[in-house]
Amino acid sequence: MNGLRVLKPGPLSLLQDGGRHGWQHLGVSPSGPLDWHAAAWANRLLNNAWGAPLLETALGGLELESTLDTWLALTGADASIHLDGIPVMPWSRFFVRAGQRLQIGFARSGQRIYLAAAGGFNAPQVLGSVCSQVREGLGGLDGRGLALAEGDLLACQPGYFDRGGSVPWRYHADYRALPLLRVITGGDAVEFVAGELESFFAQHWLLDTQSDRMGARLQGEPLQAPRREWSQGVARGCIQVPADGQPIILQADRQTMGGYPVLGWLHPLDQWRLAQCAPRQRLRFTQVSVSDAQAELREFYRFFGRT
Repeated sequence: MNGLRVLKPGPLSLLQDGGRHGWQHLGVSPSGPLDWHAAAWANRLLNNAWGAPLLETALGGLELESTLDTWLALTGADASIHLDGIPVMPWSRFFVRAGQRLQIGFARSGQRIYLAAAGGFNAPQVLGSVCSQVREGLGGLDGRGLALAEGDLLACQPGYFDRGGSVPWRYHADYRALPLLRVITGGDAVEFVAGELESFFAQHWLLDTQSDRMGARLQGEPLQAPRREWSQGVARGCIQVPADGQPIILQADRQTMGGYPVLGWLHPLDQWRLAQCAPRQRLRFTQVSVSDAQAELREFYRFFGRT
């Protein structure tokens, strides 16, 4: 079996694909890439299908050695990329020969880097997906949800392109900019005490260092949340407000039920921007309509050929 041998795995490198769908009624989260914008571009550069298995690496620090001739693509956080010591353009498709080493430095801006291979990486599916879900012990190379480790082999196949390619600059994300993230208010929003929603949108929030693939925790002036005595289904981007008044924005590896009051939902395109924010980064929020969010998401899916 040929592919990319892991020499240095980085802090957290996980296989992801289109998601583990159809199991939320049993408490299994869909998972998938935290930044779908970068992940979709990595697969598009190689003409891979939507959701083809790729690698999500947190912060960088990854080193791989190829055992075959193939094509790869890298997108996401800004980091130095070298192939046998020669710089590689970010957000690009490039050829790699057997025996060559790919080195990805640590991120200078952004948090997650996406590496795709021609045809996608090969791994056994668990509940219809290869997504690595560490908390639930599902997916990944061995089916148990483990992150990559030294010595692992990312199986892939040869690819054939006439030349390299890159993503146009206008589609590159600027991970250094202060994000203004859009929120669709709803859920329990009407139950919040007067002025609490205004307080949420008026202040700067800090992204807590305890944030992870399950949820992004915010720090700021606490909100006074309404009481809730029952649980309900939750989706990615759901903004929960627990008793301490510090909101939590649910991420890809979220739980499927929650009992905290819900202020609204983060715009899907901005969920992916949030995924690239560094701990302690300041965040601001503004409101967006459901119809505007739906229109933008449809345009995104049409562009990348999602069916």
